Amino acid sequence: MNYDEIEIKEVESSSQLSAFIKLPWKIYKDYPNWVPPLISSVKAMLDTKTNPFFRSATVKLFTAHCQKEIVGRIAAIINHSHNSFHNENIGFFGFFESVNDYNVARKLLKVAMIHLKSQGLDKMRGPVNLSTNYEVGALIDAFDLPPMVNMIYNPDYYPEFYDRFGLTKAKDLLAYKITEYNEPPERMVRIVEKIRQRANVVVRTVNLKKFDDEVRAINKIYNSAWEQNWGFVPMSEDEFFHIAKDMKQIIDPDLVFIAEVDGRPVGFQLALPDVNQVLPYANGRLFPFGLFKLLWHTKVRNKINSVRVITMGIVPEYQKRGIDNIFYLEVFRRGSAKGYKWGEMSWILEDNEMMNRAAQMLGSKVYKRYRIYDISLNSK
Repeated sequence: MNYDEIEIKEVESSSQLSAFIKLPWKIYKDYPNWVPPLISSVKAMLDTKTNPFFRSATVKLFTAHCQKEIVGRIAAIINHSHNSFHNENIGFFGFFESVNDYNVARKLLKVAMIHLKSQGLDKMRGPVNLSTNYEVGALIDAFDLPPMVNMIYNPDYYPEFYDRFGLTKAKDLLAYKITEYNEPPERMVRIVEKIRQRANVVVRTVNLKKFDDEVRAINKIYNSAWEQNWGFVPMSEDEFFHIAKDMKQIIDPDLVFIAEVDGRPVGFQLALPDVNQVLPYANGRLFPFGLFKLLWHTKVRNKINSVRVITMGIVPEYQKRGIDNIFYLEVFRRGSAKGYKWGEMSWILEDNEMMNRAAQMLGSKVYKRYRIYDISLNSK
């Protein structure tokens, strides 16, 4: 197909939104490592009426067409909470997909830039699917491996398109891999036991019978712990509950930890079973047969043998006291005991020394890298 004649359309109807959501099935039809998301989950994520994210953000969706065929998509995102919290004046692009033709990619990135610039913004950053609380970054290596739950996968030509367009690196995000054979060193075990005693730290698993109370406590820790991190956007209680209720469907409560000191929650860690190992069997749909396939491969054939350590937070006054090491040791021990063979710790900012050091102490290695890009809206 000749991609010289490209038409960009704004998504304005339910049928256009459906086409926007379903485009990846075309892009990735020859990519065995791509994991199809649940269509219902993507719809819920983009639902401006039900997702609390949209109370402080606006999103424009665009699709690219060639000879009446959809060949790409992009979202232009203005996150007012981010700009207010960081005192910045930037916009984001996300949900980017394109056939392997730079002209398509260029026009999509250009239309996002034009929209954001028209709103008075100075810079565009991405790919970010809504905010850093959702899916972020472009995979820049390890294209031969499937993504973990809630992590992005993309073709190897996307980074080349971004570079060619003039996007430059803002930050890299790291994914560490640890296996059941990465037995924590004895020195680390001894250090962790001393930390427990010295700091009077009690680590317990989450109580799903008190789900709402636990989520409120974790939300407070999360916003307090991460407020100094690059790109972090605090979440309202409503938005935090919106995400938590979705995750509740796949949580293994034995792998969600809360650290307490004198009964006060001071830290948490969330690890999720990697449902991406079974999602391909549903092919995006729970009905009419997808749900049964997921149940079969999850419950009967026990296909899930890995976990992703998705986030951790420790309130500032208890940071740098080794509680992160306690969490990592707990998830390794309990995960191994439950039959999980390996895990991913992601994503971790490349310059987050504390988190990188804690991951490396367990013997884990960086095996994937994701990149967030910036570009001035006055440069093109």
